[in-house]
Amino acid sequence: MYEFVTGDIVEKTPSYVILETGNVGYFINISLYTYSQLPGQNPCQLFIHQIVREDAHILYGFISKEEREIFRQLISVSGIGANTARLILSSLNPKEIEQAINEGNAALMQGIKGIGAKSSQRIIVDLKGKISASAEMNHLLHPQSNTIKDEALSALVNLGFAKSTVDKALDGILSGNEDLTVEELIKEALKKL
Repeated sequence: MYEFVTGDIVEKTPSYVILETGNVGYFINISLYTYSQLPGQNPCQLFIHQIVREDAHILYGFISKEEREIFRQLISVSGIGANTARLILSSLNPKEIEQAINEGNAALMQGIKGIGAKSSQRIIVDLKGKISASAEMNHLLHPQSNTIKDEALSALVNLGFAKSTVDKALDGILSGNEDLTVEELIKEALKKL
């Protein structure tokens, strides 16, 4: 699995870019949001999500890890494929999607071409509470402990705990003691989960 690709932009359109790195050109599908955020100069770095099918290996690129995470959450919903998720990210920015889902704003989601009432409700029901505040907000709230919290959050989510539950537990632990190491924070969180 690819984490990111860094290279020179050879071709850029609102739906894809071709990044050249190591004398190889990668065709990477992007959202309109990523297109609008791409830097004007090279090199460029995109975070990657790869989909492997019988007939193709498809790369989707995102300007930030947060946008990629929202894409991954969207495609986890039954009936929402990669192209629909990309369309959602092209219609709304990541913060708007997060807000619409967490506030249950089905009307905003239905305003996106191809998203009907059932799909909109399914997205909200499946993802409400799972999409948490963006990393920029976490930097503002916990600037000195953000790296430790992010590492602990990632480890606990990989162990199978729900992101929103882990996030709340870590916030509670860090509000009482911000001098913990990552290992100590994970141990404390495991006691509470």
